Amino acid sequence: MTDTVTSANRSLMMAKVRSRDTQPEMKVRRIAHALGLRFRLHRKDLAGSPDLIFPKHKVAVFVHGCFWHQHPGCSRATMPKSRTDFWSQKLEKNVERDRRAIGDLESRGWQVEVFWECETKKSDLLEERIRRIFSLKDIRGSRRSVGT
Repeated sequence: MTDTVTSANRSLMMAKVRSRDTQPEMKVRRIAHALGLRFRLHRKDLAGSPDLIFPKHKVAVFVHGCFWHQHPGCSRATMPKSRTDFWSQKLEKNVERDRRAIGDLESRGWQVEVFWECETKKSDLLEERIRRIFSLKDIRGSRRSVGT
């Protein structure tokens, strides 16, 4: 199947795809900050440049787009119908690179957490997971309005 948009339009569309400060990443950051957690962003000296780093807890967080990182079982992780050879190789390389980065960080003693784009849609569940990771008690009361 051929692409339905012109090459120039496709280029413009792809140029708008962000690698950092994405909506899912910003949502994780807002909730973590509201819970009193402090973090660093995109440390290039760590494998894979994690999206958030919590040095005090030695936790590295990646916020992955379901399509770009091929979230297993997710409806957003579909293969494009055009240029399937290109996309298959590209997405496989992304997944392999993620696997290597996570393995490297874990071998250096980091706890690695991956948040998928589809998991960031429900703020209450996202907050619950962040609290679990850092063993936070709900001592500040309900935070349901955080990140929405």
